[in-house]
Amino acid sequence: MSEDFPKGIGAPATRALHAAGYTELAHLNKVPATELKKLHGMGPKALARLQAALVERGFSLG
Repeated sequence: MSEDFPKGIGAPATRALHAAGYTELAHLNKVPATELKKLHGMGPKALARLQAALVERGFSLG
């Protein structure tokens, strides 16, 4: 598992991302937030933290 995801997104959200094939933060670049919201365990707090981490690296959700 990657330690690339930001701290505090929670284990359920991390497991959901890995199950969907997203193993690195950069894999989420341009992925629509609506798609991520469909993942079991992905809540608004996790989405906000992922978006903030992406922006820090010059990326963004779709």
